[in-house]
Amino acid sequence: DSVYFRDGVRRIDFVLSYVDDKDGDKKLRLFCAFDNHIQHFPTQKYLPLQESDDRKTYYLKIHAPWEVLATYADVLKIKVPFKASDIPKAREVPLEWLTHPFRLPDNIMRPEPDYFTAPFDKSKVDFFLIDDKDTFFPPSTRNRIVYYILTRCPYYKEDRKEKDKTGINRLLNNGTYTSAYPLHDCKYWKKAQDMQCESERYHLYRYWARFLCFYKEQPLNLIKKYYGEKIGIYFAWLGFYTEMLFFAAVMGVICFVYGVLSYEDNITSKEICDPQIGGGIVMCPLCDKKCSYWKLNSTCLSSWEMEPYLPFPSKCARFCLSGATVLFWTCLIVACIMGVIAYRLAVYAAFASVMKDSPTSKIQLVGSLITPQLATSVTASCINFVIILILNFLYEHVAIWITDMEIPKTHLEYENKLTMKMFMFQFVNYYSSCFYVAFFKGKFVGYPGNYTYMFGKWSKLRNEECAPGGCLIELTTQLLIVMAGKQMVGNVQEALLPLLRNWWGSRKGRSHPESAYSRWEQDHDLQNFSQFGLFYEYLEMVIQFGFITLFVASFPLAPLLALFNNILEVRVDAWKFTTQFRRPVAAKARNIGAWEEILNVVAILSVVTNAFIMAFTSDMIPRLVYLYAYHPGSEATMRGYITNSLSFYNISQIPESNLPEAGENPSWFNSSTITTCRCVSAWREL
Repeated sequence: DSVYFRDGVRRIDFVLSYVDDKDGDKKLRLFCAFDNHIQHFPTQKYLPLQESDDRKTYYLKIHAPWEVLATYADVLKIKVPFKASDIPKAREVPLEWLTHPFRLPDNIMRPEPDYFTAPFDKSKVDFFLIDDKDTFFPPSTRNRIVYYILTRCPYYKEDRKEKDKTGINRLLNNGTYTSAYPLHDCKYWKKAQDMQCESERYHLYRYWARFLCFYKEQPLNLIKKYYGEKIGIYFAWLGFYTEMLFFAAVMGVICFVYGVLSYEDNITSKEICDPQIGGGIVMCPLCDKKCSYWKLNSTCLSSWEMEPYLPFPSKCARFCLSGATVLFWTCLIVACIMGVIAYRLAVYAAFASVMKDSPTSKIQLVGSLITPQLATSVTASCINFVIILILNFLYEHVAIWITDMEIPKTHLEYENKLTMKMFMFQFVNYYSSCFYVAFFKGKFVGYPGNYTYMFGKWSKLRNEECAPGGCLIELTTQLLIVMAGKQMVGNVQEALLPLLRNWWGSRKGRSHPESAYSRWEQDHDLQNFSQFGLFYEYLEMVIQFGFITLFVASFPLAPLLALFNNILEVRVDAWKFTTQFRRPVAAKARNIGAWEEILNVVAILSVVTNAFIMAFTSDMIPRLVYLYAYHPGSEATMRGYITNSLSFYNISQIPESNLPEAGENPSWFNSSTITTCRCVSAWREL
């Protein structure tokens, strides 16, 4: 199971695989051309082929000797140790023993001593701490150097130079090679028997990737050493973000518990639920024809308070096409949201008709719990979530295509452009429905005789009204369904799908003795870690960050749900990287890139959105005005707030087109005795 060859103990730094399907001469010519360039690359050694069990797949095992590593370490300015660190370790602090259960062994947290480092210089080899040239460069650095060489190695003929025919990635895209990957160092479930082979993968699995280690600190130094800085920074950021969620979750729980405990003191909710007060208030119909008059106490439960250089013309044309494509997909999202809103308006009347007061209606058994508003909101939120998943799947490929078309000069520029496009799209896709409920629903309704319609009166789709308790409960429902649904779907995709794919791909290998199932074949059967692997991990967390900040005023428990999800997310990602994916090529990184600016913008925007939710979506300000300016008697009280906040309207003045059809009114409605109805929205507009 060693990643070394027995003859001379030479390390396998990279593996290329191809399938001998005897299909076409062009593929064979490309392979031979690239093969010749690798063999003649200065000082690079090339190891023999290894045929697989299926008699079709061949593996090219590449070993980089010291001269190659030293040359390119100098080119890439890779930092290496030149002196042991003499900085004294921090003293133990009082009560440090309390943190011992959360700590990992020191050899896992610090897999190598602390050193002062400097960029490698081949001409000053004696300056650096080189005990053994075979182990001086860690595996992550070795595979990074080999990948750098492979991505720049040409495959054109010597007498016919074509600059675009360069690099292993193009050969992977056109099918000449099937895969290119560095090897894991050993099995993850047991240590390597060969003492010359590292067991870092085993240590990562034992101390980091198992869910039972969820309360332990992360071995960030070992992660960086094994996977490289870029992946190490991702897990460091994810761990820090999860720790900070703990404090937000505590505050959210305190707010939620306070709201539950203070419900008995909530006079407004009691008045709505009181059969004498709320039960005596007749409300105007919420839609035309199919909606009947209704009593305020029917919404009792929903009233609780839950708070490369291109010519300019070519570049211009590409950017115009890119911008037009992004604009088209953004408009498509808006159109889908409008469709969901139209669904809410049209289906509300159907729910109201089915759930009306009727002794033969079976749904009447839960009519006090499921109101037309709640039923419409839940089903619309579920439909909206399905649309979100479909549009995300489609736009993912479009965003990659238009970013490729712009031809960024560097990989970092490519990632930043793709990051901005994907986040802008997903921002609109995930949050637009929440913005609608928070800031638009119930704001443009009108009043009896002058209602506002979505597409004009011809559409007969009256704009939605909020419940007497406000739109916060509906915003909470929308947020909970989309946020929780996204997290569940994401965890299934991240954990279950790779497991099933690997089981299916390695089913033949498991039928043979373990000694015949080589390290390179085992890794070949694992899932490929694409260049967008970390991109989707960051995107998932940033979208979650938006949910718990932009609308937290409506759902204080959102940080708690995010905390539980992220505790699982850290271990799922760790398990996936360690057991289900091929070893990624190590990459350098200084920070989390464009995501940092996006997080800053979302954090600033969240201050504005939460202030607007408190000011316009909730009825906190009208309540305070009533409490201190319009309360009855000398004592500040909320008694009478509901009656005071609802406007009266004479039923005889309601146009025929807005009245319920014959037979739609409930049995308790008597037109001779009930001459007025009340409205939620009218007092706000008047």
